[in-house]
Amino acid sequence: MKTLITPFICLILFSMYSCKDSKVENNIKMYTETWDQIVNDANLDLINSTNFTEDVTLVTSPENIIGIEDFKAYYSNFINGFSDVSFTIVDVFGQGDKIVKHWHYKGTHTGDFFGTPATGKTIDIEGATITEMKDGKIAQEQDFMDNLAFMEQLGIDPLLNPSNVITIRTVYNDFAKGDIEAVGAVMDDNLVWNEAENFPLADGNPYKGFKAVVDGVFSRIMNEWEYWNLANLEFQEMTNNKVLVTGRYEAKYKKNGAVINLQMAHLWTLKDGKIISFQQFADTKGITDAMAK
Repeated sequence: MKTLITPFICLILFSMYSCKDSKVENNIKMYTETWDQIVNDANLDLINSTNFTEDVTLVTSPENIIGIEDFKAYYSNFINGFSDVSFTIVDVFGQGDKIVKHWHYKGTHTGDFFGTPATGKTIDIEGATITEMKDGKIAQEQDFMDNLAFMEQLGIDPLLNPSNVITIRTVYNDFAKGDIEAVGAVMDDNLVWNEAENFPLADGNPYKGFKAVVDGVFSRIMNEWEYWNLANLEFQEMTNNKVLVTGRYEAKYKKNGAVINLQMAHLWTLKDGKIISFQQFADTKGITDAMAK
């Protein structure tokens, strides 16, 4: 009996390991082919629910990027921001649902890259990515590369922090969607907020903490104005963890129906990925004139 059981057990173990090896091979094949087409063929539409889980997560600082649409928007900077792209996988291996790849990326900066206008410079960088698969789909990624070398190749001051622009862009997008909770999530507990001098809402300066901003600024805008939109936004990264946003206010005052279309600028200061201060600059006379009609 012993001589019969032992070969049988060996056969089962061999089958189990063969299945595991096959799973890893299938994951690697799917993963490498998908990213090859996304990057080299500039096919962003492949970032979809067929290839990625609905809650696909990019582990990054200051906050993880979660969900297909935000994941796609993030990587669009690498696809639309560069031309003559060459993305190759130097080495890749896996174990279980984990994949590790060593990659090489080259391209010419000819488009907007996280708010940085085209420089025409060529980048040539290597890095590694740790990936987690789930049911044959890409569920989580974490990239590792020499960010300092990347910025230097683009001619970007290494004292700058490109993630700050991403954070501020996200704030405006969340505000436009009415997701005040998401806006508040990136505000420091000790936030200091100042409206422009002589602006109608400057009576609470300095607003301290996000709740004070919601009560003293956002709520009053919603109650007093039929709509309040921001247009023509441009994002400029500055040293010392500051981001300057310029654009225009487009709004309609409820009481008299007056419409404004005025210049504005917002200066944001961040620390460790959180917003610690805000300063508004605006055409206060234009606003007060509209409200007085």
